[in-house]
Amino acid sequence: MDGRTLQDRIYNGYGKAASAIGMDCDLFRPCNAFDPLAAENRIMRMPVAFLPVGGRIRRPVLQTDPYWEGVFDAAYAEPGDILRRRADDAVFFIAAKQPLLPVLCVRALRTIAIARPSTANSAGLNLYGGTVTALDTTIATGWPASLEITAGSGTATAGMQSELTPAAWNVQLPGSLRLDLQVSDIITDDQGRIGVISIAETTDFGTRLTVKQAST
Repeated sequence: MDGRTLQDRIYNGYGKAASAIGMDCDLFRPCNAFDPLAAENRIMRMPVAFLPVGGRIRRPVLQTDPYWEGVFDAAYAEPGDILRRRADDAVFFIAAKQPLLPVLCVRALRTIAIARPSTANSAGLNLYGGTVTALDTTIATGWPASLEITAGSGTATAGMQSELTPAAWNVQLPGSLRLDLQVSDIITDDQGRIGVISIAETTDFGTRLTVKQAST
């Protein structure tokens, strides 16, 4: 038996297990950077069970651990695809399909939009050298994300005793968001919080960002 045949049998077995213990999920494959969970991006519906990494179910998964194992027939799924459970609208995205191993998924508790700040609008000396929010260009909307806050990881600059240091976010996004994100791009989440990208990198598990929370 070759590796491809073995992989097909493993996924078939996962599919049978999901039929017994899973819940119906819609599978989305985004075709652009806007509204990845739009109806036109749904490609199929299937039962899926989500288990803690390692398959142990003796304790709940903590909110600080976004990784889950997806138990389903993943033969037609790809890394970057998004799963939404119909029973409670919980959203996960596929981070990796490693050969002969369980499918690694990420629980996405937040939804974000990304904008690119405006730049100087004329050559030479400009009257204003900063950015204008009204002129920012939205480059992505509606993306599910795992967002972990690292409190007080920034540096206070005013030198006041009562000053709070800005928080930083560790953000994971599906690999299907195929944008060249840049330092200084602006992130806004569904709770209205705003941050600025300080590090952006593409990994085997999708797009990973470090975001500095903006203060006003």
